[in-house]
Amino acid sequence: MVDNPVVHIVDDDEAVRQSLAFMLSSAGVAVRLYDSAKSFLDGIDEVQCGCLITDVRMPDMTGIELLHHIKQRALCLPAIVITGHGDVPLAVEAMKSGAVDFIEKPFDEQAILDAVRTALEQTDDVVDVELTSRLASLSERERQVLEGLVAGQANKMIAATLGISPRTVEVYRANLMAKMQANSLSELIRMAILAHVP
Repeated sequence: MVDNPVVHIVDDDEAVRQSLAFMLSSAGVAVRLYDSAKSFLDGIDEVQCGCLITDVRMPDMTGIELLHHIKQRALCLPAIVITGHGDVPLAVEAMKSGAVDFIEKPFDEQAILDAVRTALEQTDDVVDVELTSRLASLSERERQVLEGLVAGQANKMIAATLGISPRTVEVYRANLMAKMQANSLSELIRMAILAHVP
């Protein structure tokens, strides 16, 4: 488990946020509260490792959509999805989107504590913290070039896909190598696979 993990609680219902915060704080777990997926994503660069508890149904962006954003960023945040409207297809979708647990409201306090404990134990397995910060430092275009390299595409193919010149791809590739602190293309690819870059 990482040092000083934080449980990030994303729910548009203030009573649920406060209830979860009180329960987890009483168990000695640090928490941060967000009233929407957007407010969580707005501060994503400062997010500390730990785990995420998110409601499924929220205005603007659902918890499932939030999980997709987290997966794209390769954050070290195993997620627990909570919902007042649980059904099997929704649970399956949440799990396929990367949730480690799916809990229906009203939830049992021990079920939440057990789920958080399990998620925090998985944190180290999700992505190395240092690797996560390196990935987060990439620009969107550098990330696209990295995804092309992981897919086994040559510079010319990546250039054609992105509508840029092969020389520009080489520049992005050099930046990638520096930011990721990779000494070779194979090391870069290994890092990307460890971080589940698509």
